[in-house]
Amino acid sequence: MIREAVIGDANYLADLMKTLGYPSTEDEMRQRLEVILNHEDFKTFVYESSEGVIGMIGMSFSYAYHTDSPHVRVIAFVVDGNHQEQGIGRLLMNEAEHWAEGKGAKTIQLNSGNRKEREITHKIYEGFGFVGKATGFYKKL
Repeated sequence: MIREAVIGDANYLADLMKTLGYPSTEDEMRQRLEVILNHEDFKTFVYESSEGVIGMIGMSFSYAYHTDSPHVRVIAFVVDGNHQEQGIGRLLMNEAEHWAEGKGAKTIQLNSGNRKEREITHKIYEGFGFVGKATGFYKKL
């Protein structure tokens, strides 16, 4: 079942962040969710099974300077490794697209690392209709 995330999901989401390569504690995730879940331009959906939360997609709605078209950026998207290839990611992405359309977004965007181990994931994104077009640059402050 897909539903909106709640603070009580912090333990599951912390585990899913580890799957993405971003180790997080339950307390850290709870603090993040307290901010994110109360912000109207952010949305987090989870996929819950009888085993608990096994997938999530988190995104933000935004305007841009280079176009009149608002967009939604997927910030986090993950399905537990033991539950991949079951269509859960597609269901979560469909829910994200529905939310984006409801907000008036004209595109949905996501970033993914250019590492060799991400090649399979990139094929999945392409199967969802995404086109790889940009290279991201990051600088810590």
